Amino acid sequence: MDSRVLGIEVCGRLTEDCRTTLWATNAVVFFCASAMDRLRQEFIEFALASGVLSFGEFTTKAGRKSPYFFNAGLFDRGATLARLAQFYARTLLAARDSGRVSFDMLFGPAYKGITLASATAVALAGLGVDAPFAYNRKEAKDHGEGGRLVGAPLAGRVVIVDDVISAGTSVRESVELISGAGATPAGVLIALDRKERSGAEESLSSPSAVQEIERAYGIPVIAIADLDDLFAFLTSGSPRATQLAEHQPAVQSYRQRYGA
Repeated sequence: MDSRVLGIEVCGRLTEDCRTTLWATNAVVFFCASAMDRLRQEFIEFALASGVLSFGEFTTKAGRKSPYFFNAGLFDRGATLARLAQFYARTLLAARDSGRVSFDMLFGPAYKGITLASATAVALAGLGVDAPFAYNRKEAKDHGEGGRLVGAPLAGRVVIVDDVISAGTSVRESVELISGAGATPAGVLIALDRKERSGAEESLSSPSAVQEIERAYGIPVIAIADLDDLFAFLTSGSPRATQLAEHQPAVQSYRQRYGA
């Protein structure tokens, strides 16, 4: 099949180790490393346009002065949520098809994960993958169906869908819920990996919060984009990046200080 038949120009020869296959509406779309790089850059542009990603001076929960801020709660309109879900779904399918993760269903930890998991399930269905999903309540319900879990029964290999990983608390709670139900935590899907070390200034951890999760549970954490992608965008020379060029030194300094 001609790789351009779907309007996708592929530069160079497609090889087995860079090719993943995404089935959608009986068509085959090929993704190689450059295609995923473009997806990440598109996501950063999208987050900027949506006001979700901003540059300046912000204080993180850990008390650090960060030159950028990512607030997934601002994906608060139908059109932006639909597009966000496409990024989640395409990233997950690329990870699956490259052998990085296998999954049977999605799980969204309360609260942001509820919307993200359900929207991603809708996007996956549109791409030909009809995956069940579930989410939890913060407190158990003592009437009606009761319990802490809502949606499809947790079973098989479960991917946790969330926005970011800071301290990793919601992931740990999700892993306990999934394992307690007899299912298998298979991975974590997030929007942005800050690739940042945790701890006090004088005793920073060696791994990032994401790396700690991967090591603790033996599961992959898959991010649509990460800090390296953000820096690559700032140095890309695109019109939007040029407008934000003044923030590049601060992001570079922050990455050198806290990056894992």
